Amino acid sequence: MKRIFDPVHRFIELDDGEARLLDLPQMQRLRRLRQLGLAYLAFPSAEHSRFTHALGALAVGSRAFDEIARHASALFSDDRSKAYQRRLVRAALLLHDIGHGPFSHACEAVLGVRHEDRTRQLLALPRLRDAVESIDVDPEDVLALILGDPQTRFPALRELVSGPNLDADRMDYLQRDAYFTGVVSGRFDAEQLLASLRLYEHEGKLILGIDARGVVALESFVTARYMMFASVYFHHTTRLFEHILHEVLEELWPNPRALDDIDEFLRWDDFRVLNELSTARGEAATSLRERVRVYVLAAEFNAERDLRSFEACDRELRARYGDANVWADEQSQVMHRLPLVVDAKRPTVWVGTPGGIVDARVVSDLIAKISGKAYWRKLYVRRGAVDVAEARTLCASISASMLSSRA
Repeated sequence: MKRIFDPVHRFIELDDGEARLLDLPQMQRLRRLRQLGLAYLAFPSAEHSRFTHALGALAVGSRAFDEIARHASALFSDDRSKAYQRRLVRAALLLHDIGHGPFSHACEAVLGVRHEDRTRQLLALPRLRDAVESIDVDPEDVLALILGDPQTRFPALRELVSGPNLDADRMDYLQRDAYFTGVVSGRFDAEQLLASLRLYEHEGKLILGIDARGVVALESFVTARYMMFASVYFHHTTRLFEHILHEVLEELWPNPRALDDIDEFLRWDDFRVLNELSTARGEAATSLRERVRVYVLAAEFNAERDLRSFEACDRELRARYGDANVWADEQSQVMHRLPLVVDAKRPTVWVGTPGGIVDARVVSDLIAKISGKAYWRKLYVRRGAVDVAEARTLCASISASMLSSRA
């Protein structure tokens, strides 16, 4: 038995087989991948890794599984089945991030390969498969849960690992990211939410939901997600340097296909990328290495559903300063993570009530209002080429005028 102390979940225990899995090079590499990428340039304490997050996800998932198991005898044919599914959930959560590359999603955008596809490659490696099998778990079952495969043999457990709403991955990273950034509004009532988890039968299938007594905890969870996007994940400084990072990675990897080989891919981590910048002389490399802000924020449009002010400001800035000196940041590509769902016709979270199971939006006005699509947009201008005060005044004037016309 191995005990690891964690500042978020206190002691996390691993059996001997899980500890050996943790010691594999593919897992140890996660120590060199920051959980929040470049957010440390805005929040200096956000240095935590995907390694600690993997342990935290395992801890949360174990507690979630145990709570569900207390109330769902139908999930298991016998004690052996229950023990297997618990080992499976723990292994899947421990391994769920092994496919990430340097700075995660920025890496995917440049290389054009999703981390889920890397995970599939990694779980095909003999050493990794042997380590998973040594804890008496089928690697194919692990992969199915990580990828959210609808054909998994254990559909009731899929959401615990791969979402989209009540997964242990999200429950850990929100707590962990809030802790290490110091953003108090990112915290939620994890104890009550975990204690409220239940399995319900719907249209002949077992689905994950919560007991009605957990609605307030669910509201705190949804609000925490919203606040972390607003305060951390979409922070203007983080987004600025992520934009510059794209340029850096394109320079480092002129032939992205060279990293298709899984062994070559594994040789790269955040530390190696930053080390490669130590002698680089380009503007993007210097900006990232020395935290030089090439662009300056001119205007923000946060969680808006009406894009007219953003579009008007964008047009005016480009007309005055030229396209080369204006950068528009649009987070639409990751908007599916902000609300519970994008499709308003699909349920958010099922809630068990005395009258049956209902959509969380029925029992919570707060969740109903947050769910759906909102747009987060920022406009930046190039430092030195644009009068920043003038650009900000121009945007403020346009936004005020449009707001007045809509009143």
